[in-house]
Amino acid sequence: MHIADLGDIKLHYRIDGDPDGAPVVFSNSLGTDLRLWDQVIDLLPKTGLRFIRYDKRGHGLSECTPAPYTMGTLVRDVERLMDHLDVRGAIFVGLSIGGMIAQGLAAKRLDLVRAMVLSNTGAKIATREMWAQRIEGVETGGIEALADATMQRWFSDAFRKTDAFAAWRNMLVRQPAEGYIGCSHTISGTDFMSPTSALRLPTLGIAGSEDGSTPPDLVRETVGLIPGSQFHLIRGAGHLPCVEKPEEYAQVLTEFIHAQAH
Repeated sequence: MHIADLGDIKLHYRIDGDPDGAPVVFSNSLGTDLRLWDQVIDLLPKTGLRFIRYDKRGHGLSECTPAPYTMGTLVRDVERLMDHLDVRGAIFVGLSIGGMIAQGLAAKRLDLVRAMVLSNTGAKIATREMWAQRIEGVETGGIEALADATMQRWFSDAFRKTDAFAAWRNMLVRQPAEGYIGCSHTISGTDFMSPTSALRLPTLGIAGSEDGSTPPDLVRETVGLIPGSQFHLIRGAGHLPCVEKPEEYAQVLTEFIHAQAH
């Protein structure tokens, strides 16, 4: 267990793989912690790659500061973490809000990001009105009030019938409500259409065919803003294909990493 003291925030992070390997940084979704990537990292090459995961502000074992959070704050958090770890030229893998953080970091510090994977995300996700309703729901009834509807958007019908499903629902409802609200404000206030259109770096988009939060067309549209980008659809998976289809996710990610000679 590692904690980085960045001054105004203490972030929990974990490093796996080759200690001297090329860095791959993972940023997870709203309502999850760094265990989101467990199955995928187990399937990635063990030699030559260093896998860095972290719990964003208000999630997992990182500190939870008062809501709301801005995207600038979340980008600055991972920027300072990478500086703290002396990481440069990483492949950055971001899912959902993590993919938004990836876009913001690449726009701000291209020295930190040599390529990125935008998984189940968008340059803009949903509307301010929708996020306001979701925030009100958590303020009134806690995350539990939104859990069942969230699970329908996150996972396919088939996965929701498995024993493993209960663990992911538990992960969601056990996140701090303040952190969930803080990051919901972040997504509500973010529109990266123009900044992402200006990016010029290798980019892979990954979408799940059953994703009710960031449908495939949104992911395709977002990566399409970046010339030369690639897109991969994982069929039969929802918002978290790294959980439902880890083998396919790891294979696509490995091919992209190798293509960057990383």
